[in-house]
Amino acid sequence: MNTAGHPAPGAPRILTTAQAIAEAIGQEMERDPRVFVMGEDFGRYGGVFSATGGLLERFGPERIRDTPRSESAFIGAAAAAAVEGLRPIAELMSVDLFGVCMDQIYNHLAKNRYMSGGQVKLPVVLMTAIGGGHGGAAQHSQCLYATFAHLPGLKVVVPSNAHDAKGLMTQAIRDDNPVMVFLHRGIMGLPWMQYQEGASVAVPETAFTVPFGQAAVAREGRHVTIVTLGLMVHKALLAARTLHTQGIEAEVIDLRTLVPLDTQSVLRSVGKTGRLLIVDEDYLGFGLSGEIAAVVAEHMDEVALAAPIRRLGVPNVPIPYSRPLEQAVIPSVTRIVEACCELADAKLKAAA
Repeated sequence: MNTAGHPAPGAPRILTTAQAIAEAIGQEMERDPRVFVMGEDFGRYGGVFSATGGLLERFGPERIRDTPRSESAFIGAAAAAAVEGLRPIAELMSVDLFGVCMDQIYNHLAKNRYMSGGQVKLPVVLMTAIGGGHGGAAQHSQCLYATFAHLPGLKVVVPSNAHDAKGLMTQAIRDDNPVMVFLHRGIMGLPWMQYQEGASVAVPETAFTVPFGQAAVAREGRHVTIVTLGLMVHKALLAARTLHTQGIEAEVIDLRTLVPLDTQSVLRSVGKTGRLLIVDEDYLGFGLSGEIAAVVAEHMDEVALAAPIRRLGVPNVPIPYSRPLEQAVIPSVTRIVEACCELADAKLKAAA
């Protein structure tokens, strides 16, 4: 990847996303004694997604806290601890479980800084696992980041690789506002989950941050813009390789954060290519893809579209358990290629 925020060529150290997250948390715990972690199976187990592996041995049970299976209790405790001056990191094991603790997220984390006129800081990081592809069925396969991006007061982060995961997590821990970090299971590097190899990338050993609200150009192109995030970045890059063989150069924009949203990078790319495909593993209805499409439509004085905007996302149905049906509802590399070919007309292909 070739823009600021992505690893430089030749960097020596390759980490999985889970390792990068654990390293970011450990470095911030060493830097700031107010940082602590709480969640289910965090102790000797190292977290269900290995994002806290090795931290119990380094920092002890006072700062790496196993909690009961009561999300409303420990996320509420995280909010209270932040008000009292600590900087908690809490893990909601799967985003699908948000219903049992929505009041703590929506009414306490999201609103209390605003309602206090900025006097109360809420430096809480709420990290959670998202995404399908593992047969988790309807209650363990959703993304839902657009649900939380819709709620004022929350920052929303969705990394696509280990480098960005470390930088964005470090930035999140240092932020004085509540930040939700959504980690797709497919980029974590887990033995039980089909893993996206491109997510393991070079990661600096020293602490660094990736600023919020700055998308990355994961691949440059001139014929069609693909705007996406998380695991879908890698599917878009695979599709772009196939498109290249057909004379179509796709530009892939990795949003990295939804709140704040880097609309300028989207508009700049669409202004160059004149064609836009939005690829999202969240639901199509009332979601990210509609928001991006609306942003571009509202700036038609800046952007000249050569074709109607296209969207690929999960249809408004629960994620199926059946493997073939699950694959049918989640955007695939093949469907991305087909959509881009439809956007890039025959004349463009011949000219390329």
